[in-house]
This record gives sequence, C-alpha cells and structure tokens, in this order.
Amino acid sequence: MKRVFSGVKPTGHLTLGNYLGAMRRWAAVDQHRSDALFCIVDLHALTVDHDPARVRRLSRQAASLLLAAGLDPRLCTVFVQSHVDEHTRLSYVLECVATDGEMRRMIQYKEKAARERARGGSVRLSLLTYPVLMAADILAYGTDEVPVGDDQAQHVELTRDLAVRFNQRYGHTFVVPRATHPPVAARVMNLQEPTSKMGKSDAVGPGIVYLLDEPDVVRKKVMRAVTDSGRDVAHDRAARPGVSNLLEILAACTGRDPADLSGAYTSYGALKKDTAEAVVEVLRPVQERHKELCADPGHVEGVLRDGAERARAMARPVVDAAYRAIGLLPAVSGADAVPNAAR
Repeated sequence: MKRVFSGVKPTGHLTLGNYLGAMRRWAAVDQHRSDALFCIVDLHALTVDHDPARVRRLSRQAASLLLAAGLDPRLCTVFVQSHVDEHTRLSYVLECVATDGEMRRMIQYKEKAARERARGGSVRLSLLTYPVLMAADILAYGTDEVPVGDDQAQHVELTRDLAVRFNQRYGHTFVVPRATHPPVAARVMNLQEPTSKMGKSDAVGPGIVYLLDEPDVVRKKVMRAVTDSGRDVAHDRAARPGVSNLLEILAACTGRDPADLSGAYTSYGALKKDTAEAVVEVLRPVQERHKELCADPGHVEGVLRDGAERARAMARPVVDAAYRAIGLLPAVSGADAVPNAAR
C-alpha cells in the first residue's frame, strides 16, 4: 500500500473548504486505499502571533472534527505533530540542505510576511523556515502521496527537491513524494470574495462556512454569497467566479458535475437555495458525530496518544537513518556503553 500523509493547521475553525477539498476524501478514499497518516500540525500555528490557549483548543477541535468526518483510527493514524519529536529532529537536518533563496521564493511566505509588515508586526524566522518543517512532516514517514490543495503544491515541490538533493549528496534515504489533487472542489472559494480561497484564518467571516456553523447560519451565508453581473448561470471560473464557486460547492455536495448543474438553473436565487440546503445536509452527520465525541473527550485523547505512538515508530528509523547519512554520531544508550577499562 502507498503511504499518504496530510495535515490540518489549527489556526482557525475548520471550514467547508477543508472538508470538501480534503477531509471528506481522506475518510472516503485515502484511509481505505493506503497506509494513511493525518496530523494536526500544531507547530505550524506558531509561525505568527497567536494565543496559546486558542491553539490548544483548536488542536483538540481539529482532532475531533477529523474523527467526526469519518477518519477511523483502526484504518489510519491520527496524531498531533508536536507529540512526535522526529518532526523537529528532521527539520533541522533538512534546513542544512535547503537554501535561503528557496525559502524566500515561497509564495505563502511572501504573502504572509507582507501582511505582518503591513500591520506593523515583526516577521518570525519560523515563518520563513516552516516549509522545511512541512517537508520533514512528509519525509519522516516515507510518504508516497500528499493530498493537498493548489496553494500547497509549491511546498510539496520543495519537499521533493530536498529529498532528491539529500539522496544525491548523502545516499538514498528518503522516498520522493508527489502531490495529489482531488478532482472537484479542490479549492472552495470565499463566498464574499470568490477569487480568494475560503481560508480558516480569513478575517471575512460572512464568506466562510465553518463546519460547526448552525444550519440557519449556513443558509444565511450562502444566500448572501456574492455572485456576478448579468443573470446567466454559467460555470466559468475566470469570467463568473461567484456563480462558479456556488456551482462547484453544490457539485461537491451532490456528486454532480458543475457544468451540468449550470444548465439546471435560470436564477441565482434558486442556485443559492439549493446550494445552502446541500451544504446543511453534508455537514449534518459531521456535526452530530462531533457532538458525540465532545461528550467523550477521553476517547479522542486515547486516539491521539495511540496515533503518536504509531507515528513515532514509523518515523524514528527514517530520521535515525538521515542522521547517520548526514554525518551525525549515533546516540549510545547506557546498555551499549563500553566501560573505559575495556577500551
């Protein structure tokens, strides 16, 4: 079986975009066809100014929502990044292979650094280097495939470059992974800004449908979605981004093709109403299961504890091999130490 790795960052409440673009496929496809690991990448949430209590709260919520979305710990490994030391161990080794130029070319670094400077904040070094930590997340497990949205494809390409470079310089150590993209709704857009991704960290709340939004809140947000000039209901991302976004959301919720759906509507109102109801129905079982999990926090904690143990057992041999390959002495345990008199 192929090994698949992906993760969610606890920087905000998980959204419809996270679910349709990633989580649903993880549950329906990836955990069944592969040796899959799904990680709450909490260390990545520290690259910008943050509230520690909120990061912990969102990390717990993300774990519960991953399970509520259908991830089964009997089929896959669900864990928290900071619970497995091999991620940070490998990250520094990969920093010794990466270059400053590569880091500064990362589009997300440019965008996030610009936002930090615009609001008068300082840019943390970790914001520059976190793509290397992301590479460590992936390479530590011998990952074959990384299911990601379009906005993360550049990071997977960096991961591939670092793996190839390390293997060429120090001997074959890492599997070179590849990015995979779901065919529909890979990038759900903001309902109020349909040319921008529906991100969980966005400030434009009315354009974001969160997984735990009440049904009436979902309906209100969808019915107020920005559309386009004119009255034609057509699927055209470039010319009609608002309508296309609604069509793609409806298609992802119903399993139909957005282009086919466009021919079934003659008004924006009808499209919005059907899209809103489809989203409510898609989120209903997730919300019900999440409520059950919240009533049993010990179960979620046990899943994360067991997941971290399994992840650690997978990652440690790979990271130890990378340490040896790059020239670091292996640690000597007390049982292995040779008394001075015997040397």
